[in-house]
Amino acid sequence: MGIKIAILGWGSLLWDRHAEFDAQHEDWLFDGPRLKLEFSRVSESRKQALTLVIDANNGALCRVAYAFSKRGNPENTICDLMSRERTKRENIGFYFLDGSRHQSRDPEATEKISTWARSKEIEVVVWTDLSSNFKEDSPCGQDFSVKTAIAHVAALGADGRVKAAEYVWRAPDFVDTPLRRALQGPPWFP
Repeated sequence: MGIKIAILGWGSLLWDRHAEFDAQHEDWLFDGPRLKLEFSRVSESRKQALTLVIDANNGALCRVAYAFSKRGNPENTICDLMSRERTKRENIGFYFLDGSRHQSRDPEATEKISTWARSKEIEVVVWTDLSSNFKEDSPCGQDFSVKTAIAHVAALGADGRVKAAEYVWRAPDFVDTPLRRALQGPPWFP
C-alpha cells in the first residue's frame, strides 16, 4: 500500500459535491482531530455568508472528519484541495508525520493534527487553512462575536441569507459552535 494521506473536512467538503475532487478520495470518516472551528469567514463565493474555518481565537473544539486520498503523492492531494477550494497554495495546510514539512496558520491546530496523525499512523495530513476575515470583510467592521456575526447575517441580502442558512444548516452535526447554536434558533431557522 502507498503512503497514507488524509484530507481533513468540516464544512462544504462533506456535502457540496464536486465530482473531480470527490473521485480522488475515499469515504469520509468521523474520528478526526478536535480543532477550534467557527463560522467566522466571510465568503465571496457564498454571497457573504459566514463559513467555517479553524479559528484559534473564537473557535469551539469540534471533532472533524477526514478522508483518505486516493493519490500516492502528497503534492497531488494538495493540488486537488487547492482546486476544489479555488484558492492558493498558501491557504492549504499540511503536515508530514516525518517532520520534514508543514504549513499552518495555527500552531495549536498543527500540534493537535500531528498528535492525531501519529495515533492513526497517517503520514501526511492536508486541510483547508483559510483564516477568519470577519473584521476585514464584514460591513460591520468589528471583531467577530456571536452578536456581530448575527448582525452580519441579518444585513445580508436575500441570496446571502439563503447561502448562510444552507451553510449553517448543512454543516455536519459534529460542528457545535456558539454561533451555530444562536443561528439555529428563532428567528433565523424557525
